[in-house]
Amino acid sequence: MKHDHAASVPEAAADVFGGRLALAQRYVEILATDGVERGLIGPRETERLWDRHVLNSAAIAELIPEGQRGADVGSGAGLPGIPLAIARPDLDVTLIEPMLRRTVFLEYVIDELALDGVRVSRHRAEEPAAREGADFDFVTSRAVAALDKLTRWTAPLLKADGLMLALKGDRAESEIAEHSAAMASLGVVDPKVMRCGVEYLEPPATVVVARRTAESRQRQRKPSGRRGR
Repeated sequence: MKHDHAASVPEAAADVFGGRLALAQRYVEILATDGVERGLIGPRETERLWDRHVLNSAAIAELIPEGQRGADVGSGAGLPGIPLAIARPDLDVTLIEPMLRRTVFLEYVIDELALDGVRVSRHRAEEPAAREGADFDFVTSRAVAALDKLTRWTAPLLKADGLMLALKGDRAESEIAEHSAAMASLGVVDPKVMRCGVEYLEPPATVVVARRTAESRQRQRKPSGRRGR
């Protein structure tokens, strides 16, 4: 059954998604139906899918230069990775998600929307298999973990000077104060709070932005010394 709220498209959505608005509408419909049935979206969230979830996720596109490669850690129902990929077809996005039922859903959405440049990796971000060959320009996350844990999981995925983009809530500033030292010890520095979508979201999307240092990336890549035979 098609939900009325899925058809109620905010005016801002046309500006955010442009000629790909129909894809965003279809994604909202999938979230409101299959997403709820599969337990990936709470039934009470269906009335605010556009503002709270889809536009909120797509807003971080403001922080990402053209043509970059990124990963979405703990992608779940595809937030923020899928709205970001719809809004920015120039990006290459890997959705990292360990749970089978969620990855099945993500594969279905990618196929249904014919999203080129989007793929699913069924792993935990901290697993070696997820990190193999990882050299991402940015890593996104949304309501995954506190910044210290999030940094441990995502820093190894980033290239030198790559950006960690963590969608957070009201505690973003206090989280930075609490965890910035731990983040720096992992080679992720200069954390700051950015507000995205200020012209069309109330409240705007709150994003913690931090940078991985080139030195930490070099240490990760440096081969361990071998003992003599």
